[in-house]
Amino acid sequence: MIANLGSSGVLLAFVASIAGFGVAGWGLWTKRSNWLRSVPLYAGILTLGVIIATAAMQIALFTHDFSIIYVAEVGSKQTPLLYTITGMWSSLAGSILLWGLILVGYIAVVAFRHRHQAEQPFYGWVLMVCYAVSAFFFGMMVGPANPFAVFNGPHPANGVGPNPLLQDNMLVAFHPPLLYLGYVGFTIPFAYAIAALATGNVGGKWQFEARKWAMFAWVCLGAGIMLGAWWSYLVLGWGGFWAWDPVENAALLPWLVGAAYIHSSMATQRNGAYRVWTISLVISAFCLTVLGTFLTRSGVVESVHAFSESDVGIYILILLGASVVTGVAMLAWRGDLLRSGVKTGGFRSREGMLLTQNVMFALLAGVILLGTLFPLLYQALKGTQVTVAGPYFNTLGMPIAIVLLILMGVAPVIPWGVAGKSVLKRRLLIPAWVGAIVAIICIVAGMHNVALLAVYAISGFVVTSAMRQLYLEARAARLHNKGWLRFLLARETGGHIAHIGVVVIAVALGSAIGFASRGSVTLSPKTTASFGGQKIEYLGEYKTSSPARHFEGALVLVNGQGPYKPGVSWFGSAIEPVGTPALDSGPLRDVYITLESLPKHPNGKLTLGVTIQPLVMWLWVGGAMTVAGILIAILDRKVGSRGETRSSNDVNSIDRVSSDGDLPGTATNEVTGGAVDRDSVPTLSGSPMTT
Repeated sequence: MIANLGSSGVLLAFVASIAGFGVAGWGLWTKRSNWLRSVPLYAGILTLGVIIATAAMQIALFTHDFSIIYVAEVGSKQTPLLYTITGMWSSLAGSILLWGLILVGYIAVVAFRHRHQAEQPFYGWVLMVCYAVSAFFFGMMVGPANPFAVFNGPHPANGVGPNPLLQDNMLVAFHPPLLYLGYVGFTIPFAYAIAALATGNVGGKWQFEARKWAMFAWVCLGAGIMLGAWWSYLVLGWGGFWAWDPVENAALLPWLVGAAYIHSSMATQRNGAYRVWTISLVISAFCLTVLGTFLTRSGVVESVHAFSESDVGIYILILLGASVVTGVAMLAWRGDLLRSGVKTGGFRSREGMLLTQNVMFALLAGVILLGTLFPLLYQALKGTQVTVAGPYFNTLGMPIAIVLLILMGVAPVIPWGVAGKSVLKRRLLIPAWVGAIVAIICIVAGMHNVALLAVYAISGFVVTSAMRQLYLEARAARLHNKGWLRFLLARETGGHIAHIGVVVIAVALGSAIGFASRGSVTLSPKTTASFGGQKIEYLGEYKTSSPARHFEGALVLVNGQGPYKPGVSWFGSAIEPVGTPALDSGPLRDVYITLESLPKHPNGKLTLGVTIQPLVMWLWVGGAMTVAGILIAILDRKVGSRGETRSSNDVNSIDRVSSDGDLPGTATNEVTGGAVDRDSVPTLSGSPMTT
């Protein structure tokens, strides 16, 4: 009965998607506004269908309905409640149901927001594209990825349970949903871009709407990636947080392209610059999410993150091909219209910096895409497996990342239009001196790693640049009685915080990798060994057992603190054990301990793997800062309340009328030629953020 209920929900959502697509298409073709006004109604039916399907799946998992094949594969009577709930996205079919649930949530919000504008062809196109994507995923659930398929004969009395790695840490409840919010979220700006190309409305308010949706998807994807790195660090037992795994790369690619789009769209919103580039980026971000879906769910790559081989790969490739062809064809069709934007100010301008940033983002994404797909292409052509590992990505990616870090400090302080040398000198001199001083300190301290030296020096430059801008904006807010709350919750403040967070990540990442110490110690009970300046004491064996988990390990003290419990775990009926590391984490360093071998007899010796890495905690702190900053930028309502006024302000005039080029004055709108009220100037210091 539960299976029939769930299947009915999936079918209802599929039919609603097809119907919504058809009604929108017919309304656009015949230009009948009454048909277009009814298009948002199908989002309600779609929502009802996916709620029924999701509820049915959760009921089946809770009640251990092992007549459903999916429940028997991912559930068991011994599985704890949390991992029973998360079992919905623990395997292929359920993960597609989660995808559909999130997609329908996005569609419902879009339909509700624009319900009074539904007769406009632009929003008809937006919803038609959304319904098309929805029809594809629910069509897969009706066919090859049916989460409610049942056994033809007798069903098992108990299930297998989730993958052991999916019931070893509570982050399974947050990491996948955040990734899906990011992946699926790029559907909405993609739909806006297609609607803009289809209607010829390449300018207008939709750019602001699409950018907001893209920023939300981007921050969710970034948070998901960061939580995935943390989860890997805590669970996998290798002391690392990134391995250039193909599925990790598949998540990073749309994040990089999304970053390029978010930055490029600033220039496009302001004066129509880089329209081709901006719309190409948002289409590419969506296509890369589809590519990532293919890599994760087709079984073509071996990864701890990937699902087993399935039949859905060919269907996802069809969606990818259709998306690429549609995007390229429509860009070619509207090429002349897109290229009719306003000219920009060259390299010494905000527009020039944004373009350079975008080229770097695209180049880095290209390097990662090539390294990810090359093994698949080589195997398809030669029939031989090859591996592209970390050295390739690090060697080619590090220089690009360093350039991006430099631009992150330069771009936010350069005004729109052509910047004079005096302005550049005034705004960049102090940050440059700070960067140079950091470099000198590092050299005197004996640092010889050129890449790390560059990261530290550039980080000093970027942080000083951001702090300078924050100081000027805070001072301007005080002078104009703006209020501290308005300053703290401003888009520009959020952008600076996000950039500082990225710098914290860069410093922590470089330090953790560049100064890591790895080794092993063999100890008898009640003995101590020193490694990397840390005292490791083995107290004795430790075992615990429950219906869901059996653990065998050791009790260990680190510098007298603990005890910590490195060991191995067996989950449910799984035969293979899973390593369970122990972690002594602090602001300055992490001591990461794994059990390499259990004692062969009572009170015998065991071997512990020990990894010591500095500043790892700050990797997660920097990630939290970045997410918080972007959320502040998203939630700042000043942009939306003023429509496109903010994007068209000539904030450079602040420098022209201010005595020192940093305090706010009366801005001029070059687009209309009129005066703009000081409150409508987006950046109090005359230098709006690039995030």
